Amino acid sequence: MYFVGTEPCLPAGSYGTKLRAAKIIQNLFFQKLFDCFCTFAAINIEMEYYTHQLKNGIRLAHVPVESEIAYCGMMIHTGTRDEEPSEHGIAHFIEHMLFKGTKKRKPFHILSRMEDVGGEINAYTTKEETCIYASCLKTDYSRAIELISDILIHSTFPEKEMDREKEVIIDEINSYKDSPGELIFDDFEELIFPDHPIGRNILGSPESVKAFTRKQVYDFIAKNYNTDEMVFCSVGNIKFSQLKKYFEKFFSEIPSNFRKKKRVQELDYHPINKEIKMDTWQTHYLLGTTAYNALDDKRVGLYLLNNILGGQGLNSRLNMSLREKNGYAYNIESSYNPYFDTGVLSIYFGTDSNNLSKSIRIANNELRKLRSTKLGIVQLHKAKRQMIGQLARGRENYESLMFSLGKSILLFNQYESTEETNRKIEAINAEELLEVANEMLAPGRLSSLTYK
Repeated sequence: MYFVGTEPCLPAGSYGTKLRAAKIIQNLFFQKLFDCFCTFAAINIEMEYYTHQLKNGIRLAHVPVESEIAYCGMMIHTGTRDEEPSEHGIAHFIEHMLFKGTKKRKPFHILSRMEDVGGEINAYTTKEETCIYASCLKTDYSRAIELISDILIHSTFPEKEMDREKEVIIDEINSYKDSPGELIFDDFEELIFPDHPIGRNILGSPESVKAFTRKQVYDFIAKNYNTDEMVFCSVGNIKFSQLKKYFEKFFSEIPSNFRKKKRVQELDYHPINKEIKMDTWQTHYLLGTTAYNALDDKRVGLYLLNNILGGQGLNSRLNMSLREKNGYAYNIESSYNPYFDTGVLSIYFGTDSNNLSKSIRIANNELRKLRSTKLGIVQLHKAKRQMIGQLARGRENYESLMFSLGKSILLFNQYESTEETNRKIEAINAEELLEVANEMLAPGRLSSLTYK
């Protein structure tokens, strides 16, 4: 299963249920919310948190909470953008293959290890990270951390399983092409980041996947699974002293392997408009541009602006104007995805072809208003309260908290308290939002992609 944006994937052979998919989508929203905003995590000021680091550079971060369920995962700062052209899709392929056998477990035993006790083991791949994670009763925590270490360290990548999994992923690629509302996001990033690894889609192509060899898999891991860019993140009712023993037992054997390879950062963006003929009932339209990176202070204002424009709330401007007032579209959203050295701001909707030009005109009118008119005191206050409330909801989701905790440590080696997060929200003023709107939403810097 694959989702644009943070791209959680269920391991092949464990395709999940609609309930599990719904949970992943919910976590995806809260993780994006954390990712796009402050330093990727908002930990309640009253919460204790603990960290530890092994000699090989792998870090541990843990937040104790009163819950019967525990969440843990290994987050690795490696994704699609770290691939060479000949390796397109290999990060995602490896994520699948981690579940296909270790020195002591066959695929069935890997999947059953957590399922037998009502837990789950899962993974996802993005353009900048890979994460293997589990959830279970707190009494089964040792089972989860041992399993994650086993598939990370001792996977054997059997040739027969590789051949079988290639066919599964090619089927995944083809099925993804049947979902234009998801495919358009990948095609748009390829459009605005041509000939750059960050523009390539995560799944790869049938041709690239078929060509993968066992040697390529081991070489990619050796180059890119760097111990100084791994974080084991944990949220649960687990004593840290015990967790540290587990951590040292299961991960200290990994040899030190610090990152030497630098990521390609040269980006030369030029706005472009493109139409693609597709046999679809709806017309799909995406308008967007490159945006602030994950380290830029202005990302805070852009996230708030995006939330006002077409974020999660049903009262977003685009949802109110396109759907509620005119009935032109069912799916409308805007999103801001920051990467380490760039970002993407996009507006998407699907509509009947007869309503396309009218919908584009309405969307552009909303952008114009954000560029030309400052938010009033009441409007700005409501927008801030909405974001603070959404962040509070996200903190109640412990799995989402685990992801954001790991990402915060991975990129910044620190967390932010709720007080500091809220202070940053409250500090945004109307003049800053107007400046951000004019920088990001200027007509001359917007690109578009249309599936007709």
